[in-house]
Amino acid sequence: MRFHAHFFSKTAPGILGAFLLSLAGCEKKDQTGDWAALAQPPGADVPAKPVSAPKPAPTAENSGTTASTIPAVEAGTIRFVVFNVENWLTMERYVAGKAQPGRPKPEKERLAVASVLAGAQPDILGVSEIGTEEDVRDLQTHLEKAGHPMPHFHLNRGADPVRNLVLLSRFPIARSVAHDGLTYRSKGKEYGMQRGILDASIETPSGAYRFLGVHLKSKRETQDGDQEGMRLGEAHLLRMKLDGILHEDPAARLVVYGDFNDTRNSPAVRTVRGSGNGRATLQMISLKDSQGESWTHFWDYQDTYTRIDYVMVSDALRKSVKWDDCRIIDGPEVSRASDHRPLLVILK
Repeated sequence: MRFHAHFFSKTAPGILGAFLLSLAGCEKKDQTGDWAALAQPPGADVPAKPVSAPKPAPTAENSGTTASTIPAVEAGTIRFVVFNVENWLTMERYVAGKAQPGRPKPEKERLAVASVLAGAQPDILGVSEIGTEEDVRDLQTHLEKAGHPMPHFHLNRGADPVRNLVLLSRFPIARSVAHDGLTYRSKGKEYGMQRGILDASIETPSGAYRFLGVHLKSKRETQDGDQEGMRLGEAHLLRMKLDGILHEDPAARLVVYGDFNDTRNSPAVRTVRGSGNGRATLQMISLKDSQGESWTHFWDYQDTYTRIDYVMVSDALRKSVKWDDCRIIDGPEVSRASDHRPLLVILK
């Protein structure tokens, strides 16, 4: 049974799935608090709200997901995972109902992230909401302890001094490009692109790939700007970079990914993807979980399940995607790790 379509998004799960994931989210928030309710640095854009009350987490028995839902490693392929790990950084958090400054992401959540990723076995990993280089090395340590070392990384910083992007890899980072000074105007004001554009190339046994990662402006309103207009401004900056790359090299093997904080047909996502079917238009990879659902994020403040995380590829990579094996990774460990679900894309 599902809720009526005019009441919930088409990407919302069924009643049982929504109920179970809601329980998992509440249980986790009792440990970390909602980052929207916490003290933020100047320029942050999140409103305060009370902490959710704790509720029981789902069990493996009622999740309906097992390790068998993740495709086995296949020789000659590259496994790319995209994951917003929800504030793997030091910040003020709620612990036992009280705000405490200088707290890292809770250990049980870090262990859950590492467990999920070790199960997915990525060759390359695009992460949103990571903090400092020390936090990246902490993630590497947890992955190594979980049996899946990823020794190479490229950390990208934007205008946001707290939340960054990182690309981790089993292979050396061959090249990275710094896109500094990314600014746009919205409602007469100039803004810096909060998390910037991560741009790194990696040579693999399956060929070379160039990864461009973003984490666009959140849907939370700001006092001096329009969140949709700001997100669109950031999307235009990324599209401008993509047009430049593809103009110079129409055969560029591009993987564009990240947390876009918007739905598939929004102006921001359409801007990044491009229009028509020309060689500059990116191919969006359609992903579903083990239950056939396509949502990637649960926002408990609005009680919504939406698809806002994406992977797109350039024309040169369309035939390199193993479409039937790409998926959203789900299960109880995922709900303990983050408010987002990871995306698995397999390239050949």
